[in-house]
Amino acid sequence: MKFVRLVVALSVVATGCTATSTITTPTITSPTVTTSTTTLPQALTFAFTGDVLSHTPLINQAQRTALDTQTGYDFRPMFADVKQLISSVDVAICHLETPIAPDGEKLSTYPFFGVPKEITTALADAGFDRCSTASNHAYDRGNDGIDATVNALLDAGVQQSGMARTPEEIEPHIVVVDGIRICHLSYTFSYNGLIMPDETQWRSAIIDTDQILRDAKRARELGSQATIVSMHWGNEKDSRLNSMQTSIADELTASGLVDLIVGHHAHVVQPTKQVNGVWVMFGLGNVLSNLPTDERWPVNSQDAVIATTSLTISSSGKAVFDKPAMHPTWVDKDHGWVIRDIQKSLQSPTTSFGLARELEMSLGRTSRVLGDYITK
Repeated sequence: MKFVRLVVALSVVATGCTATSTITTPTITSPTVTTSTTTLPQALTFAFTGDVLSHTPLINQAQRTALDTQTGYDFRPMFADVKQLISSVDVAICHLETPIAPDGEKLSTYPFFGVPKEITTALADAGFDRCSTASNHAYDRGNDGIDATVNALLDAGVQQSGMARTPEEIEPHIVVVDGIRICHLSYTFSYNGLIMPDETQWRSAIIDTDQILRDAKRARELGSQATIVSMHWGNEKDSRLNSMQTSIADELTASGLVDLIVGHHAHVVQPTKQVNGVWVMFGLGNVLSNLPTDERWPVNSQDAVIATTSLTISSSGKAVFDKPAMHPTWVDKDHGWVIRDIQKSLQSPTTSFGLARELEMSLGRTSRVLGDYITK
């Protein structure tokens, strides 16, 4: 917000009086107060979540819920417990890992996803403004799946980065929020072995450091004051960082072109740290999924965090993100795959002893990875 001070110019001119002679009095001009403009820092608040994975049991639950609402599929109750937090910020960004099934085609889940479009209306209802969509499942349903995903999100009022219906759509774009110009980019490490034809490589975005830096540079040229990069990377089931993550994070943050990195894909929470003065949230976990917590997947695949932070644009134009605050969540499969805001639920007198015990164990697991970043 800019405040402009008023300009006050004072001019005093003394004139002479005529008698028998003329006396000339010199003109005296007071100093002029010049215009000055004070620019105060601009600020925005953000929330980020990890993977949204619509597995078969979630879809079946959404179908049962929809019997009452007559909407086909209703995922909205799954987000009800975290809606207040997500809706409270200026910009909320999710990661939609799975494509939407094209109209007229059957739904599918692992290994090739095509999920109900109603998941996008649930994301919008929860308060999300945009999603990253580049993932290893982005090409599961081909170009038609990409088109269906982008169309469904836009129809729901949610913007996205990471998929494209046209070559122009994959290029960096500027979004203006409360006068601040931001750019959101999204990339993935692979398409699970599926090969895009050379002529349609623009349909999504593969992690390539040189290309990311070219995109980030282009974003700056377009006027981006803050560039956020979403990265689908890391080893599944592993909270430890791999060499790809650390080396790419170092190169991107050292460039001066990237202001924040947000990670997902590992399906478990990974560390957050500053790299070259830039915050990197390496992995936010599965905010919504039904990964089986048995010998195939660890119990912490139900754990996640909603990361909140504030962006300040200083009077000199520098973008600064505050230290992220992590709000732990847990997928409550026993009560309809509800995303539980752990600390809010633990403070509620209606939370059962059994649920509280599960929440406390989840909080402990997440705290061991993120420590002081956890909100109190």
